[in-house]
Amino acid sequence: MEIGMLWYDDDHKRTLEEKVRRAATYYREKHGQMPNLCVINPRTASNGAGQALQDIELRLAPNVLLHHFWVGVAKATQ
Repeated sequence: MEIGMLWYDDDHKRTLEEKVRRAATYYREKHGQMPNLCVINPRTASNGAGQALQDIELRLAPNVLLHHFWVGVAKATQ
């Protein structure tokens, strides 16, 4: 992913999946395409990071700030 949208959510009542889904829904509404990648800080992830939430892959990156979700479309590998 070269370009994405940064989403902030520090609501402790929402699960990680709910936060990612909200960010993905907003991304789809704004850009007309569903994202397939979400990059998060390792400390934001409670569990399941490195796996996919159905159609959205989660990746860990320490350079993403806590409670921030960088969503977008992953570049196709050749």
